[in-house]
Amino acid sequence: MTIVLLTALGVGGATVIGAAIGFLFKKMSHKFSDIVLAFAAGVMLAAAVLGLIIPSVEYGTVYGTPIALLITVAGLFLGAVCLNLIDKVVPHLHKLAGVDQEAHGDSSLGKVMLFVMAIAIHNLPEGIAAGVGFGSGDHAQALIIAGGIALQNIPEGMVIIAPMLAAGVTPRRTFLIALLTGLVEVVGTLIGYFAVSLSATILPFALAFAGGTMLYVISDEMIPETHAHGSERGATYALLAGFSMMLIMDVLLG
Repeated sequence: MTIVLLTALGVGGATVIGAAIGFLFKKMSHKFSDIVLAFAAGVMLAAAVLGLIIPSVEYGTVYGTPIALLITVAGLFLGAVCLNLIDKVVPHLHKLAGVDQEAHGDSSLGKVMLFVMAIAIHNLPEGIAAGVGFGSGDHAQALIIAGGIALQNIPEGMVIIAPMLAAGVTPRRTFLIALLTGLVEVVGTLIGYFAVSLSATILPFALAFAGGTMLYVISDEMIPETHAHGSERGATYALLAGFSMMLIMDVLLG
């Protein structure tokens, strides 16, 4: 339990680390942020496939291979649908990328706070994905999944700072808001862990569901965002680098 709690704090704390970087580099270039986010996408892609989706099939084979595949596919789609429904309420990242970082006034502040709320809400299923990984009992693989999500949280924490400061939010309140978005991820991690710990029978579905949410985030949000500012070539290679790094770690730790 201790390692789960520490991991939860690490996953949530990554948002705070990103926020701290955002304070230091308020005018970060799109190219740099796109490369970092694409690398994180590659890490998350490998973590989703190697740490969640494949284990989902493996654990589900106790019910027979056809049933295991059905459970995994159903979990993948339901995980994606869950985030799609959330997007209907609060769009995330590239859908709110039009927030003007140089704008001021109440209307700008409202858009920025919607952007921050969207990140906080999306952090919950991402945290659940990190927690579900520990339910399999493979702590090495679970740490890899959590590491991928944490890495993705760093650029997310970075991008919320400049808009809030430009909209007139004080630095202290800006940092506290970033901290709260990270705490949401801590809560999600603990929910995911306890859910699969209470009932091992839902583990195959829970792993696939978590994998589906991660694939949705990568395809619907991260990749479009990294290809929106003319850095798609570098972003593509950064994604491959992130995926390769996680593949190597998975083989060496496995």
